[in-house]
Amino acid sequence: MTSRNQQPGYYPYGHPLHAPAPATARIDDVALVFEGGGMRGAYTGALVRALLEEGLEFGWVGGISAGVTNAVNMVTRDTWRAREAYLGMPLLGDAGGWGSFARGRGYFNSDRIYHHTSAPDEEMPIDWPTLEASDAELVLGAFRCDTGEQVYFHRSDMPTPDDLLARAQASASMPVLMPVVEIDGAPYLDGALGPTGGFATDAALADGYERLLVISTRPAGYRKPEEKRPEVYRRLLRQYPAAADALINRPRHYNATLEDLERRCAEGSAYLYCPDRMDIANGELRYDRLTTAFEAGLVQARREMPAIRAFLGL
Repeated sequence: MTSRNQQPGYYPYGHPLHAPAPATARIDDVALVFEGGGMRGAYTGALVRALLEEGLEFGWVGGISAGVTNAVNMVTRDTWRAREAYLGMPLLGDAGGWGSFARGRGYFNSDRIYHHTSAPDEEMPIDWPTLEASDAELVLGAFRCDTGEQVYFHRSDMPTPDDLLARAQASASMPVLMPVVEIDGAPYLDGALGPTGGFATDAALADGYERLLVISTRPAGYRKPEEKRPEVYRRLLRQYPAAADALINRPRHYNATLEDLERRCAEGSAYLYCPDRMDIANGELRYDRLTTAFEAGLVQARREMPAIRAFLGL
């Protein structure tokens, strides 16, 4: 693999353009939760940048699947990576696509994305020193295939970069389209298979948070349709029947979570941020479409920031 540390547009951590954004307001009574959604996260990655530009810092940040990327960028206060983690994907050349799937690497080549882009001399370095220095709780959700459990990994479970990256990879491994990831000998897939359908809200509530800022990658009012061919998933995931059941039941769980969040919003205990519109799919790998999504997300994030600040009591 070739490093990009001599190429234009690459800024390793420590470079002024890759320095952590300063924090001016600490939020300890609201959990920040990022939904997944693959490359739809480019839109909500723009919100990460906007939150960091506002100087906001949260004591609890959680994510599932692609939401983990936004959660990590939030805790490392990385406005550069908030954009680059998505828009840099097509530039890798081997990040994914149907050719990658045909070669057995998965539609997204998660081994490449999670284990060979994040070091200091690689394309999308994670600022590990800033992560280590932060006292924010970082929570990642993944689905354990053999037992059917949703497992949440906290900071104490991820003392090294390899620990974090393996769990982030597991959290984002879409069933059928990507290989199972093993952690300590146990098989894991995308955390969106869990009982909330893809939101780490249950983890935040379990950790004692009563107020939630939840970042969705679907427009307001969206509901997930029922799976039309459950027998196909049972066949493709016959080695892991619990995962097949979870995938088939995901629409029901997802929609129930949205209904609960909408109720909490009406009561004032939650703020649900939803894209004005979503013009890209989770598998999008075209640079121009991702750029457009990020820029549209930035416009909405900045426009909606006063309402977010008001919810946070700022």
